[in-house]
Amino acid sequence: MHSWICCQLGAREHYAVPRALLVGGLLGEFITDLWIRPGTLLHTWKKQLTGRFHSGLAGARVNAPNLAALSFELKASLARENGWNLIGRRNKWFQQHAVARLAHSSTNGHHTIFAYSYAAEEIFKFAKDRGWRTILGQIDPGPAEERIVAGLDKTSAIKHKHWEPAPADYWKRWRNECALADQIVVNSEWSRNALLGEGIPAEKISVIPVAYESSTDVGSLQRLYPRAFGAERPLRVLFLGQINLRKGVGQLLEAVELLSGENVEFWFVGPTQIHVPQSLRMHPQVRWFGVAPRTGVASYYRDADAFVFPTLSDGFGLTQLEAQSWKLPVVASRYCGEVVRDGFNGVVLEVVSGHAIAEALLRLLRSPETLSAMSVRSAVDERFSLKMLAESLKKL
Repeated sequence: MHSWICCQLGAREHYAVPRALLVGGLLGEFITDLWIRPGTLLHTWKKQLTGRFHSGLAGARVNAPNLAALSFELKASLARENGWNLIGRRNKWFQQHAVARLAHSSTNGHHTIFAYSYAAEEIFKFAKDRGWRTILGQIDPGPAEERIVAGLDKTSAIKHKHWEPAPADYWKRWRNECALADQIVVNSEWSRNALLGEGIPAEKISVIPVAYESSTDVGSLQRLYPRAFGAERPLRVLFLGQINLRKGVGQLLEAVELLSGENVEFWFVGPTQIHVPQSLRMHPQVRWFGVAPRTGVASYYRDADAFVFPTLSDGFGLTQLEAQSWKLPVVASRYCGEVVRDGFNGVVLEVVSGHAIAEALLRLLRSPETLSAMSVRSAVDERFSLKMLAESLKKL
């Protein structure tokens, strides 16, 4: 019997790939690091573990070494480990667990192994020895993205708190993964082009966008925009994610300064990974909310008027789909997954600059009816459904 085994460290994309494989009748087993069913002791013990389960996989065969994973994380935090050292050790630890599980459980039949980049090398070696098929889920645009960030770190007036490039070994392992993979799945044309630039053969690469299914029913949501924005009711622009240079925050903060005195308010939700100048930290038109738990982001999406995603490089940019599910028009760059159709459900920035962002927001500020029309046309397109993802994976 040919089945798929999916190996995933962490809860990325709300477990969309294993869920899609299950929907498509392909999933034999799901191997992950933590799986905490609601109502269990662990679930109540540590609140941040709540995202480590999905009811959509309740009927699947899931293997997760919860205690070993928790003990790994506990030891790492006691030893104050962080950065690339911790990422590398965690990736290695997870692969050892996955390989041990595969050796123990699945001797018969021909399998397809799906594993994510940077934590797939050992898993693929094991699979290849058995003649199994290997598919790599490439989570980002790879070395090209690192070069972009390194350039920003040098040239930007605003600096990262602590950014360092990945060790050479990290990329060496990645190249091994690409060589061992029969197929590589990327989530955007942007990522595909980045991989082609690294010499990865085109015939290995398939572009399959991420899937997103809204957990909240916002089907009946209708956004009410004022006739005109004013001091009492400014245009509320939401940025949600890691506050760093790669995400275009340097340019976004330039736009904030260019729009000083306009009826625009900027909301920043997420971890701040850059040194924000005092003038912007205390800016009357900016609100810094800090990190919001996964479950707490709904209110920001609900109460904002527009979502801004000026990224300089993203494998996809799932927040675009989250915003669209809340009928929130999106202002996005071209360096990510293609969710926005310019003028239809948002604005596509031709260049990422303070001036370009400010100009796009000024147009929306002057024309609430444009926002209103974009909002009505905002939704998560069928292209991003679990069913579509399942069909695309089946075709590989």
